[in-house]
Amino acid sequence: MVKAGDAAPTFKAPSDSGSEVSLDDFKGRTLVLYFYPKDDTPGCTVEANEFTALADEFAKAGATVLGVSRDTVKSHCKFRDKYGLKVALLSDPELAVHKAYGAWGEKTMYGKKVEGVLRSTFVIDGTGTVVKAYPNVKAAGHAAKVLAELTG
Repeated sequence: MVKAGDAAPTFKAPSDSGSEVSLDDFKGRTLVLYFYPKDDTPGCTVEANEFTALADEFAKAGATVLGVSRDTVKSHCKFRDKYGLKVALLSDPELAVHKAYGAWGEKTMYGKKVEGVLRSTFVIDGTGTVVKAYPNVKAAGHAAKVLAELTG
């Protein structure tokens, strides 16, 4: 998994806005990149809603928040519209971005080892350096924790 001090892996992925988004789009600005398993599921909805509730505060802190999952752009649009989400959602069905950041791998679910999304978040500064990595994220309260550390 990518860690603080590492150069952020470059990426390009389609977003729910219909445009391609890349790491280069955020030069000179802070990016909060969070990986989540699936649109419109309990934990993922909590996390997306909490980032949305704090979207204006992240913006005031100079940060843009992007969510990334394997879901399609169409799924992201339904999820966004259902909950009024204010964070852009990127589609990564081939797992290229997930794997580049180490957000895909083996985990234990219900006592079984499975491969899947490792819920994680990365704060990337305007030079493209990861300044904070959050592995094994618990959805509830995570957005507030990230914001507190950004504005700390």
